[in-house]
Amino acid sequence: MNFTKDIHTYFSDLKKIQYLPRWIIFSIDVAIVIFSAIVGHFILKGIGIDFRPITNVPLVFCLYLITHLFFFWYFKTYTGIVRHTTLLDAGKIFFVELLCFVTLYLANTIVTLVTGNRLFLNTRLLICVSVAYVTLLVFRLLIKTTFDFFAEYSQTNHYTKAVIYGSGERAIAIANAINAEIPKKYKLQGFISPSTKTSYNRILNIPIIAKTRKISVLTRALGANTLIIADENLSKDDKIEIIEDCLNYNIKVYNLPRLTDINDQKKVASNIRKIKIEDLLERKPIQINNLQISDQIKDKVVLVSGAAGSIGSEIVWQVASFNPKKLILLDQAETPLHHITLEISKCNTTAEIISIIADVRNLECLERVFSDYTPDLVYHAAAYKHVPLMEMNPQQAVFTNVLGSKHMADLAYKYKAERFVMVSTDKAVNPSNVMGASKRIAEKYVQSLAQKLKKENNETTKYITTRFGNVLGSNGSVVPLFTKQIENGGPITITHPDIIRYFMTIPEACQLVLEAGSMGNGGEIYIFDMGKPVKIIDLATKMVKLAGLEPQKDIEIKVVGLRPGEKLYEELLNDSSTTLATHHEKIMIAQDIHENYEDISIDIEKLKQFASAYLITDTVATMKKIVPEFKSLNSTFEKLD
Repeated sequence: MNFTKDIHTYFSDLKKIQYLPRWIIFSIDVAIVIFSAIVGHFILKGIGIDFRPITNVPLVFCLYLITHLFFFWYFKTYTGIVRHTTLLDAGKIFFVELLCFVTLYLANTIVTLVTGNRLFLNTRLLICVSVAYVTLLVFRLLIKTTFDFFAEYSQTNHYTKAVIYGSGERAIAIANAINAEIPKKYKLQGFISPSTKTSYNRILNIPIIAKTRKISVLTRALGANTLIIADENLSKDDKIEIIEDCLNYNIKVYNLPRLTDINDQKKVASNIRKIKIEDLLERKPIQINNLQISDQIKDKVVLVSGAAGSIGSEIVWQVASFNPKKLILLDQAETPLHHITLEISKCNTTAEIISIIADVRNLECLERVFSDYTPDLVYHAAAYKHVPLMEMNPQQAVFTNVLGSKHMADLAYKYKAERFVMVSTDKAVNPSNVMGASKRIAEKYVQSLAQKLKKENNETTKYITTRFGNVLGSNGSVVPLFTKQIENGGPITITHPDIIRYFMTIPEACQLVLEAGSMGNGGEIYIFDMGKPVKIIDLATKMVKLAGLEPQKDIEIKVVGLRPGEKLYEELLNDSSTTLATHHEKIMIAQDIHENYEDISIDIEKLKQFASAYLITDTVATMKKIVPEFKSLNSTFEKLD
């Protein structure tokens, strides 16, 4: 036991030697040149060729040595780190020996022409140079192999044993990057190829295994605990099946983002990342009409409220890519707005970036912004969204979500904006909490304003509402919360074992917002195809497994009970609503009953008075009157139903 420990310690100490000093390499190279001259002499002598030069042997030997020293110095062959020897180094040494041969051959030829006698046999020169080249190269390869062996032996227990799924160009690029990475993280055990029928081939001296059984079985058979997915042709369903199969056996799954340049080894190695929960929920890529959106945004003045939020900031990034004339970022959160301003200024856009700290509740401040910049397009993403907080502070939901939206919508019409796009939520459908009800009231007002303008044939501004569910990775969503809880060792807290939610990624949701905004004629509420609903407890379980841990053993999943106003499931349509299809398969129009503009305006004015007076019961009661389907759940406001 102690002997093994001592060996490991010895190899670890050798591994600490990062490189051989230049003088040692140079000295060994000189010794090799001397050795090659001696070998050349004995080879000729051994085959019975006896040649006597016109001058004494030491002078010829000195000429041979000095020529080598000069070219070693000129090409700096001794300055490279030997343990990182590459084909480039082998080529450089070959070129040095070739120049030595040519130089000495010419010298021998000139002396022969002048004196009629030769300095040495050209055959001997060729033998000496060849021996020198081979020995110089073998020396470097030997040092490289020795260092690699010591490094690998001392790190044997620290490497992650991995298998690559795929055997194409991308898989080979990943394997090369892994092998070249310093310090080394992975030890490749093999490739699993879906297209290979036999298991007798090898790439980079690594076996290729045919996909004859489940990936988890083959991975474990190869002695690995990690799978790196490198097959770009893998379908979404097959990819999810492989990932979930591996997670069931505690096999970690990694992949390489599609946009990674596979010719850049450092980038490939650094971009290999763990599969994220988004990868398990991903759907087919969304196809949007970039031309139509570009025609609408290019060279226009665009205002985004809530620009520092998770949805607003992604809208900012996507709008910036279409090169508007001016891009106005409006938010009341100073630090996040500063961050998004710095980041967006670095991107490749021709837009003038204007950042304004303002609150959508402040009508006078908003009026100044609209009068100064007269935006052509308004994307209204500013809102309070946390259900429990709004349940405790309903007046704030009224001020921001209702009155803030009203201010933005009214000013868009007053200053003749072409389009006003409001971001809403599925919690506005049959709301069970104050937050959802406040967003539904905002929807009603925007719709009624659009209908009023249509009746008056005064459609200066087109009003469009977009409604979708939970967004993965947004501020306050379950994914960042669960990630933090896992990092802290648990427990993961869920409110109910049967609770389900629809999910989208942030870019996906914002792409659909831009698409819906470009197609609207005014007054529509667009709802998005959210895919299949996901059980939150299943989401938590998968996230624990993706972290390489075991649910309920390493990380506890704890049920804490429904929060005030929280539903078991969300809906995208009211009970009385139907949908109309659009040209985009993921976008539909909700056919809701439209409110009368004058009536909803009077109701909002009453709501404003109660909220301003901080009469909470009257505020919520008025919200329930405006939205009859608003039925509180697990809340003190149930008594008002």
